[in-house]
Amino acid sequence: MINKDIKIILILSGFLTIVLSVICFIFNATCGILCLFLGCAVTAVFLFYTNKRYKKLRELNDYLSLVCSGNYDLNINDNTEGELSILQNNLYKVITILQTQKDKLAKDKTSLSDSLADISHQIKTPLTSIMVLTDLLKDEKDEENRAEFLSVIENQLDKMKWLIITLLKLSKLDAGTIELKNENQSIRQVINESLTPFLISLELKNVKLINDVNDFSFKGDKNWTVEAFENIIKNCLEHTDGGGEICISSKTTNIYDSIFISDNGCGISAEDLPHIFERFYYGKNNAKNSIGIGLALAKTIFEKEHANIRAESTLGNGTTFEIRFYKAIV
Repeated sequence: MINKDIKIILILSGFLTIVLSVICFIFNATCGILCLFLGCAVTAVFLFYTNKRYKKLRELNDYLSLVCSGNYDLNINDNTEGELSILQNNLYKVITILQTQKDKLAKDKTSLSDSLADISHQIKTPLTSIMVLTDLLKDEKDEENRAEFLSVIENQLDKMKWLIITLLKLSKLDAGTIELKNENQSIRQVINESLTPFLISLELKNVKLINDVNDFSFKGDKNWTVEAFENIIKNCLEHTDGGGEICISSKTTNIYDSIFISDNGCGISAEDLPHIFERFYYGKNNAKNSIGIGLALAKTIFEKEHANIRAESTLGNGTTFEIRFYKAIV
């Protein structure tokens, strides 16, 4: 035993055993022998259990050393009783938490790398177009061509601006730096405000709008909810041809209130449908100028408000989005 405290206890134990044994020998030899035997036996039992306890502590220390070196694949869970077992179980819980955090960080790192690659690709395309058109403008003398080039550049810049602003919104929502309000909102008022930016486009494109929403209240942030609905309506409008229609309706149950936004456009293929809320996903029937983050932003906003969004679609027969606002949050 190299532990200082153990050495002190052994010395005291040995000293007391010898002293008591000598005293007992003075009165009776048998009593002295018995006292010496009991003293040695108690000391041996103490050393046995102490060594066992310190062996367990060394094992736990070895486990922690392995964890510090990055090895989380350890199972030190213990179902026995005692303070050391409680300590061992608590260490196991800590190791499990650390492993979960490590896996999450690795996943976040991969996700960040993929997102940066997607962002780079999305920005690179309009940026390249702008650079090419800018070079052409330097030598272009025809005013009509110059006006056309400038119009294309303006459109590309608008696309980049929208992309960057939307990405910033998504990043802030993901990071939790934006706190959405939790106030009573009128769904009819939210829907009407969401439709306002598209009224002219609907008329120009000759798309019929059916707004058949029965008003109900929900808890949320008005401005962010309007933004989410705008992205869904924009998606429906992009995939609906002239002469088509977009229908917005509602439904109420004991558990939730729903908003349905439907179009009779080109629809979504069964292959693409599970991925439409993924960022930068580009399906077969995506609009020409689609980037693939509008629906992702809408989904993030609704999730922050404890709402749920899903989509049903048949290729060639349109798409229906359902947003459920639950009346009670567990």
